[in-house]
Amino acid sequence: MQTEKMTGSRIVIETLIEQGVTDVFGYPGGQVLNIYDELYKASDRINHVLTAHEQGASHAADGYSRVTGKVGVVIATSGPGATNLVTGIATAMLDSIPMVAITGNVPTTLIGKDSFQEINITGVTLPITKHNYFVSDVNELADTIREAFQIAKSGRPGPVLIDIPKDVQVAECEFEFKGLVPATKQPEAPDCDIDKAVELINKAKRPYIYIGGGAAGAGMTADVEALAEKLDGYIGCTFMGLSAIPNSYERFLGMQGMHGQFASSMANKEADLIIGVGVRFSDRATGNTAKYSKNAKIIQLDTDLSEINKNVKVELGLIGDIVSSLKRILERCEAKTNPEWREIVEGFKAKGKSISDEAERRSKGAMTPKKIFDIINEIKDADTVIATDVGQHQMWAAQYTDFEKPRRFASSGGLGTMGYGLGAAIGAQIASGDKTILITGDGSFGMNLNELATAVSYNTPVIIVVMNNGVLGMVRQWQTLFYGKRYSNTVLDRKTDFVKLSEAFGAKAERVATLDEFRAAFKNAMEHDGPYLIDTLIDMDEFVLPMLPPGGSIDDIITTKEAKV
Repeated sequence: MQTEKMTGSRIVIETLIEQGVTDVFGYPGGQVLNIYDELYKASDRINHVLTAHEQGASHAADGYSRVTGKVGVVIATSGPGATNLVTGIATAMLDSIPMVAITGNVPTTLIGKDSFQEINITGVTLPITKHNYFVSDVNELADTIREAFQIAKSGRPGPVLIDIPKDVQVAECEFEFKGLVPATKQPEAPDCDIDKAVELINKAKRPYIYIGGGAAGAGMTADVEALAEKLDGYIGCTFMGLSAIPNSYERFLGMQGMHGQFASSMANKEADLIIGVGVRFSDRATGNTAKYSKNAKIIQLDTDLSEINKNVKVELGLIGDIVSSLKRILERCEAKTNPEWREIVEGFKAKGKSISDEAERRSKGAMTPKKIFDIINEIKDADTVIATDVGQHQMWAAQYTDFEKPRRFASSGGLGTMGYGLGAAIGAQIASGDKTILITGDGSFGMNLNELATAVSYNTPVIIVVMNNGVLGMVRQWQTLFYGKRYSNTVLDRKTDFVKLSEAFGAKAERVATLDEFRAAFKNAMEHDGPYLIDTLIDMDEFVLPMLPPGGSIDDIITTKEAKV
């Protein structure tokens, strides 16, 4: 193996390049100046994107990972630079996104002495990382970084943090060039458990395949569709499973759960067998767990033992590589037809369409979210990436966007991070090279709109659709339904002009109040080479429906704004 004496800071950059990293996101500071000096020297081999804030950098690394499947990388200095990464790291942790965060720290001789910008970032991030490291010896630095990448992408992916004191960055040692570290091979589920799964599947008359972020991240589209065909079953997904199955696929019912598609949630309820692939059965997906699919047997495929029986009791947990488990099930199960199940589900689909049609009829030509997404779907292409912030607009995007290719969706699911969207959209666009659309709300956008500076500086072709209703829409919806219309601090009443603000940053922007105006603006944005904001004025009383009330079940589903709760 080739070896060369290097400083710790150069070892950081050489090891990143060795591990296939082509793009990193970050913000320089005193305790990472040596690392940034090496980034400068290696700028022909690794690209650094300077964001406006470290939180934006962490979300950009997250969005980059969601689109590519690669490990996203973010770099920040010590103290406030490191703590500004916390929300982004937690976002990645709760959605199982592979990320490596590299932070600098004060020299080891000053650790524990309340030095300027010293923080125990490994202690701060211990609960929100898959693993983290404090590197005190330069001789261990390269292998620590390699191990961090392996941990981040192995099994259930997640973020790993590496904290590197300044003196370790300056110190020298021999660096041995090595190859890309592969993900750790996951164990296989026992053959006897596969046989039990096949036995349950062969007896089922109403099978429902339920996929989540684990299936989406593992690239299981073809096998999931093949299983649905063989079983004459249907596919639903969690929020994190969106874009893994094409919306045009006739057996795909869409997202189920609190704001899921009516047909998908009802099919989940009426199934006699649920095959969960890479899902954690979170509260937003299940509602009241005591009532969740109580007549169905559940098979859960997961790499993480802790997920089995954590939220719902399952008939069978298959622990091991989920891709292998599904392939083995697919090979062994019997082909079947379920005409009665098809008839039932087609009825659910018809009912869901009638609910949607009735809501649109009542809107009387107003600029509703569904009509906005109809225009977006009509004009965008299959490669277009959709990123969102968090709130009503996020759920409308989940309900109404037509996805035809995997890894075209970047949104914060588990943590629900308002302010996630613009950083993630920038990272996703850099990753994909394709036009990226950010769907955001005036509340979420206000949290990290400083990243407009990043989008403009790099001329990133991100279209920002602000669904501007002047309120914190999702919280206000809850206040309407469950808090007697007591609108405590959810009417924003801000004077911010997003068009003028965007123009001040250097971005193109326009405001629209009708569907015709939106169509024209969106076409302009798609043709524009660079960031473009569309301030889209919508009614503050638009609801995300269907909806399961908190603590409720599918039996309590709300399908109209006039429903009594």
